[in-house]
Amino acid sequence: MSESVVQCDGGAGGGDSASGPDRLLAALDERQREVAETLLGPVCVLAGAGTGKTRAITHRIAYGVATGAYDPSRVMALTFTTRAAGELLGRLRALGADGVAARTFHSAALRQLHYFWPIVAGGTPPRILDGKGPLLGQAAGALKLNLDTASLRDTAAEIEWRKVNKLSIDDYARAAQTRVLPSRLTVDSMVALQQRYEQIKDERRQIDFEDVLLATAGMIEAEPRVADQVRSQYRFFVVDEYQDVSPLQHDLLSLWLGGRRELCVVGDASQTIYSFAGATSDYLVRFGSEYPDARVVRLEENYRSTTQIVTLANRLMRGRPGALTLHAASDGSDRGATPSVTRHVDDAAEAASIAQAIARRIEDGTPPESIAVLYRINTQSIALESALSRFGVPVQSRADSRYFDQVEVKQAIMLLRGASISIGDEPLFKSVSDVIRGLGWRQDPPEGGGAERAAWESLNALLTLAEEAPAGTTLADFVRELQRRQQQQHAPTRAAVTLATLHAAKGLEWDVVYIAGLSEGLVPITFAQGLEAVDEERRLFYVGITRARRVLELSWAQRQTSARAERAPSRFLDEVRAPASS
Repeated sequence: MSESVVQCDGGAGGGDSASGPDRLLAALDERQREVAETLLGPVCVLAGAGTGKTRAITHRIAYGVATGAYDPSRVMALTFTTRAAGELLGRLRALGADGVAARTFHSAALRQLHYFWPIVAGGTPPRILDGKGPLLGQAAGALKLNLDTASLRDTAAEIEWRKVNKLSIDDYARAAQTRVLPSRLTVDSMVALQQRYEQIKDERRQIDFEDVLLATAGMIEAEPRVADQVRSQYRFFVVDEYQDVSPLQHDLLSLWLGGRRELCVVGDASQTIYSFAGATSDYLVRFGSEYPDARVVRLEENYRSTTQIVTLANRLMRGRPGALTLHAASDGSDRGATPSVTRHVDDAAEAASIAQAIARRIEDGTPPESIAVLYRINTQSIALESALSRFGVPVQSRADSRYFDQVEVKQAIMLLRGASISIGDEPLFKSVSDVIRGLGWRQDPPEGGGAERAAWESLNALLTLAEEAPAGTTLADFVRELQRRQQQQHAPTRAAVTLATLHAAKGLEWDVVYIAGLSEGLVPITFAQGLEAVDEERRLFYVGITRARRVLELSWAQRQTSARAERAPSRFLDEVRAPASS
């Protein structure tokens, strides 16, 4: 199933000779422009992978602000991760739409909770738990349940699923009869554990992440003065990744709107991969039923991937409910290399083959940061990381701690902040270089992989940011930019190959993508029982395929290393192979 020049970033291309607000429309294709110009009333944007959905909705907001249709302080753009919210905010600022709020559902609700709690309930709001694990461990101990870390983690996921689906514990007890529970827990013990968890939480005046949404929704619903103030603050709502909305988030959004209709949603049913956490594409697919006069715009022109990759993605999703048909924006003269499917004897052989191929690509000039290896579960990364290390390939894992939480990065920012006070007028690159050299950075990277190489890559990324900073940027300016990125978890790009699960790869893209472990039991995963669960695995594979811009390599291993049991190739591989010519 192999390379072409493809226009990225979802743009329409062409020159920009327009002025005023119309300049914001000049870089959009016909469908993106329709999104941007439809400023009022309910709008549903069905946007396939790589079709420029973020470009379309940010230009829509910016165009609304530029034409005076929107007061920027009354616009709320909502998404699901801090990084995505930061990207939205950065793009809006670049387009001149300062003052627009871009937040996750949780951060928007938390701001309202902190503001209104003293007014409604008096005193300070309850403390928010960093995680459910410690309290669940105490609850399990009180009930004399011997649970390991994995069981506690799965129990936390069950609590989250219950709350985002707005189920009481009694409702959950009925629903749990058909759910797969942690192996050490019966329905009765799961219910008792959740009851004890909630009791401890209440006694300590603490709330968890989902309680933030529940409490905010409760205040708006019960207190007219809160509802009036919230609705006077925000009038226009834009929701990205609408296929990931849970029933609780949908209800909170409805409360924020208060019957008004200034809502634009964008999403792709084929990229619904968090159903296990309560996300549902129903609200996206049935948007026209909820708002019968809604304008529905389909974005199907893919600006990311080659024709061959787009064709393969379409084969996988053909006939699935809500699936869009992508069209490669390239002119067809360069269709790209056919994506390959490779069989290996075992996992170790597969990892070695991928590592060798990547090392060869890097040697031939492909930047390592433009390459990713994707897989279904985190444990698959062990063999891959080991093999890449043997070939001297630097790696970064999406499962690692967040960039700005790394010790060496924290130290560097602290020292740079101090240096910005004392250093006079000297080149930014020299200032940053001097600071990170003091932390052990050297011009040549350490040989091989491991923690030392990872630390070097992290510090080197700061130097690259300094090198790419606009002319005239002072050290104080640079530190402020780092603090902004830190707040938004907007990590710089590091010169390393990315290792990521298919879930973690959502929203990202690379020139070259390897998807490893495409065997039955991994994709689809063993515990995916029933048509709905297998369809979720299909969508997850689709997300992986559509991360690739130019090259896509698929592989599977006949057996696990040191095991005798044979595996079969993923059923999805047969579906994506090109049909035999007649």
